[in-house]
Parts: sequence; structure tokens; C-alpha cells
Amino acid sequence: NVFFGPKVAVESGAVIHAFSHIEGAHIGANTSVGPFARLRPGAKLAEKAKVGNFCEVKNADIGAGAKVNHLSYIGDATVGAETNIGAGVITCNYDGYNKFKTTIGSNAFVGSNSALVAPLTIGNGVYVASGSVITDEVPENALALGRARQVNKEGRAEVLREKYKAIKANKNK
Repeated sequence: NVFFGPKVAVESGAVIHAFSHIEGAHIGANTSVGPFARLRPGAKLAEKAKVGNFCEVKNADIGAGAKVNHLSYIGDATVGAETNIGAGVITCNYDGYNKFKTTIGSNAFVGSNSALVAPLTIGNGVYVASGSVITDEVPENALALGRARQVNKEGRAEVLREKYKAIKANKNK
């Protein structure tokens, strides 16, 4: 019950669990995928990487020995070797008009339910506290906490949409 679409490469020793959906992906040696994982075009898993259950990876390099655990979305990103991505972590790579990249260094830990708002660089050895929203670069070996009280700014959503629409229109000229 695994779906293999076009342009999939699977190296020796990889284990792909049931109900995973894979297309346009490269699965490295001795990796673990799923169950219920979705690897979309451009997903590249290095040796001994893990993508757990109910995870989606698109256009992202997952480094050797790195783990993307359950219920996570990693898109337009690079995850360094031996990094641990906790449950429910997402890379926020799309603002409604434009795509951006997230780069996470090696030996980092990203706590559960964190949102990484691209464009973003997280250094080697960083620890991101669970439940954080990270919007700024995090230097090597730093602890990043991005939790704040909610603030509502009424009427500002339309202003943002118009701004992003204009940026996109200028790119397409």
C-alpha cells in the first residue's frame, strides 16, 4: 500500500512503511519513511534519515541521520545532519504569493509545534523551544524562544495582501 509516482529513487536498506506516497523523491540508504508519509518532488533524504508518520516533505534536503518526526511539514528547506525536527513543526515557506527557503544547520533541535517562517537560517547546534514561532536568524548554538501574547491589528490583512500581490506582479514583469 505504498504509492510510487514518477522519478523516485530508493537506495539499499531503505524501509518505506505502509500508506506512504512518494513522487519525484530520492530516498537514501538505510532511511526510514512513514507510515503515511508524503514525499513530494525535490525531497532528498540522505543516509539514515527518518521521515515519520503523517509528515510531508517537498523540495527539501534532509541531512544524514536527521529526523523529521510525526505530523510535520518541511518544504523548500535544508535540514542538516543529525538534526531533530519535533512533532508538528512546519516550515512556513509561502506568504500567499511568494515562496521562501528555510535552512537549518546540523545537530539542531526544533521543538514540537514550532513554526519556522521563511526566509530563515537556523545555525548548527541551535535549540528551538517547543511552540515557538521563529522569524529571525538564529546563530549557532543559541536557544531560540519565539512565544508572545497575541495581538490583533484590525484591517491589516488586506494591506498585507495588496503588498504581497504587488511584489508578485513586479517579479513577473
